[in-house]
Amino acid sequence: MAFKPLHDRVLVRRVESEEKTKGGLIIPDTAKEKPSQGLVVAVGEGARKDNGELIPMAVAAGDTILFGKWSGTEVTVDGEELLIMKESDILGIIEDKAAAKAA
Repeated sequence: MAFKPLHDRVLVRRVESEEKTKGGLIIPDTAKEKPSQGLVVAVGEGARKDNGELIPMAVAAGDTILFGKWSGTEVTVDGEELLIMKESDILGIIEDKAAAKAA
């Protein structure tokens, strides 16, 4: 991919929601909401303090994140619809339970 976010911005790929409920009902496209969960594709270098010191990013490429419903700006990069958002729009990182138990 030929795109690198600047400063404290993050490039995110939405994670698609389930097509069926736990009970087996199929959810029609018109009833689906845009998911607020995504996979971090790329991150900028971080924000800078007034004195020029770099504030490192708390998220990294490959992290699964949760973000607000109206967060980010939709863009198309290499034919794929992605979101660009500030790191402060990210609500948290979703950790893989299996990986957390192994650690």
